[in-house]
Amino acid sequence: MESPILARIEGACQDCGEKFEDCTCYEACKYEAQMYKRGAGPLIIDDKCLSCGRCTVACSYGALADKIEFLPLVKLLKDEEGLVFAAAAPSIAGQFGDEVTVAQLRTAFKLMGFEDMVEVALFADILTIKEAYEFDHLVKTRDDFFLTSCCCPVWINMVERSFPELFAHMSPSVSPMVAAGRFLKKLYPGAKVVFISPCTAKKAEAKDPRLADAIDFVITYQELKEVFTVLELDPAQLPEDDKDHASFAGRLYTRTGGVSLSVKTVVNRIAPDRLINLRAKRVDGVKACKEILDKLKNGEALDANFIEGMGCEGGCVGGPKTNIDKVKAREIVNEYSEESLIMTPMDNMNIIRILGELGLDSFSDLYEDEEIAGLLSRNRGQD
Repeated sequence: MESPILARIEGACQDCGEKFEDCTCYEACKYEAQMYKRGAGPLIIDDKCLSCGRCTVACSYGALADKIEFLPLVKLLKDEEGLVFAAAAPSIAGQFGDEVTVAQLRTAFKLMGFEDMVEVALFADILTIKEAYEFDHLVKTRDDFFLTSCCCPVWINMVERSFPELFAHMSPSVSPMVAAGRFLKKLYPGAKVVFISPCTAKKAEAKDPRLADAIDFVITYQELKEVFTVLELDPAQLPEDDKDHASFAGRLYTRTGGVSLSVKTVVNRIAPDRLINLRAKRVDGVKACKEILDKLKNGEALDANFIEGMGCEGGCVGGPKTNIDKVKAREIVNEYSEESLIMTPMDNMNIIRILGELGLDSFSDLYEDEEIAGLLSRNRGQD
């Protein structure tokens, strides 16, 4: 699959209306302004589209769709050579029924042929520690500020493409998805990694030349639900395969405010005597993200030095390819996070085990070690 990830289905727009500006897809995309009137229907400009996927949900005619990678994934799972891991975003909790646990989904993935299902929130914990050290080193005065969330490609792309003068303030970290793929392939040479996603933007992120070494395929929650139906696989009837990979804080990455809360807990641990405290500003939705970036560009003062942006309203729990309402999803994610026996990333011994496998032994190595910095850098894929 190649970019663009989103595509127009020819012919579907012919009865939609005379004015493209009156269409639901235009309304969904007007704050990104990546659709233009070109004859009958929209034209998606690949280098401008943020791949948020809102237009595919808004279009009642089915004229816009994202590309699907399930068929090559089937071939991959049938190939008995090498390991294939499912890397699941924490927003997966509750997406397949109120009574379906993440532990049951792990069993379902194994029945499908995956070696295991790994919580991407574990790698959110790793990135939290790295970003806490970055914040401590980069934010020294009251005028300094730090942009994240590395987990949202819509936010990253918006800053990089439309606000390049602000991009120097953006964390250089990859997303937890990319970190998961790179670390798993480092620990298990030859392995393949499939990301289980709430959105379409992750499909585009996985194809970014700087990041394409990490994730082999991306499957959304909606696609996975269809797969379960075809396979007559009901996760609610499966036994649990329970593992605690991630902390309470790492699992919260998937909803608005989770990243800043997580990073702040670690900053307070590694630099308890800082004179400049972390003051967070959290925005979600494309419109709100653009508004705060416009304010920063225009030099407007914000009572914050840590700006967290998420392209979807509510965060990843509000992704366009989720199966349940974002309010309900947020509540379930909060409950799922509270179930973790690990409170903060600094308490996660799984990270120490991973560092040990790489010959390291300190949390600070996530920021200071050159090899680890490469694994967690957006530019590594071009080296």
